[in-house]
Amino acid sequence: MDKKLLIIGAGGHGKVIADIAKLNGYKEIAFLDDDTTKKKNGKYDVINTTAAVDEYINDYDFFVGIGDNQIRKKVTLKLKQKNIVQPVLIHPSAIVDESVVIEQGTVVMANVVINADAKIKEGCIINTASSIDHDCMIDSYVHISPGVHIAGTVKIGELTWVGIGASVRNNTVICANSIIGAGSVVVNDILEKGTYVGIPTKKVHS
Repeated sequence: MDKKLLIIGAGGHGKVIADIAKLNGYKEIAFLDDDTTKKKNGKYDVINTTAAVDEYINDYDFFVGIGDNQIRKKVTLKLKQKNIVQPVLIHPSAIVDESVVIEQGTVVMANVVINADAKIKEGCIINTASSIDHDCMIDSYVHISPGVHIAGTVKIGELTWVGIGASVRNNTVICANSIIGAGSVVVNDILEKGTYVGIPTKKVHS
């Protein structure tokens, strides 16, 4: 039987997920989105709204393709209430050590490297050409943006967003609900939620 996938969220992020899903063997891919004016997302059809999940539950896998961490969590929890387990999608060009643990609903994009004994929890985005080194712990609904480099034994809390091109020193903790600005360098623990930017990072907003 051909594998079929419905992606929730017909935006640019969802298009990238769809292309990765195709490379993961899905033969039929379409979108659900609550914007009823959307009929296409790139080359993929938008076939219904999220209220229609139950109509497809027996025939399709589901994946939450929403970039916003908070909304992605909310939608994922609704799917879990229906006992829907999302797949893990990994681009074929990614290098992921066999000891790495990746939980449901996480996407690993092109040219990512994830090294030994890292753990990536559910609903994460590990974006293009980022790297996560050994023994890191990435909590649920985190977005690691393109070109981010995370050294070994780093812990990143739930719902944190690490902006494009940022770097994180080894043995560092970043607490939940934090934002690390683009190009920033984290060299010390971040233990209070907020927005941090610069080299080294400084808190600019609570």
